Amino acid sequence: MLRKKGKANIMYFITGDEHYYHGGKSGHDGIIKYCNRPFNDVEEMNEVQIENSNSVVKEGDIVIHAGDFTLLKDRKKIQKDLIDRLNGTHIFLKGSHDYWMPKHRSLQRWEGMIDGHYIVVDHYNMRTWARSHYNSWQLYAHSHGRLDPVGKQWDVGVDNNNFFPLSFEQIKEIMKGRPDNWNFIRPGGKRDA
Repeated sequence: MLRKKGKANIMYFITGDEHYYHGGKSGHDGIIKYCNRPFNDVEEMNEVQIENSNSVVKEGDIVIHAGDFTLLKDRKKIQKDLIDRLNGTHIFLKGSHDYWMPKHRSLQRWEGMIDGHYIVVDHYNMRTWARSHYNSWQLYAHSHGRLDPVGKQWDVGVDNNNFFPLSFEQIKEIMKGRPDNWNFIRPGGKRDA
């Protein structure tokens, strides 16, 4: 259980690099080839990702998208054809292809505590991040599973996670196996050498 609101448990999920798109003139078939995604076309890719997400995310859950949600620009179409079909409440971070998001009102990064862990979510992988010297976690996308994490990091992009969003519980398990951050200050003020 992560947070209670009344009697309902609210779960956090984090994902990124979905590259939702539609075929035809506005289609982005290139992502399938570029990332060697196992889909015949963008319509199949969209439907599988929506189905995967809805199989684990419930209506009251919170989903943080670490950028590159879609290359579409039509916000009404994005809302109707994608967001309205996805379970949960969504927080969108601006990635390198999110032209649908207003520049002056878009979040670049999400930081906060979840279940006693300080989390930094950004579209990009970082070398250092807020509270990294205290072993905070950094979750990123953009690299499509091609950039190894360092310390308490993980690529939450769909290409690295079987086209599913990761629950916070899954991320906790992943982090148990990750080494400490390179700049971690151990209790007593000592850094790793």
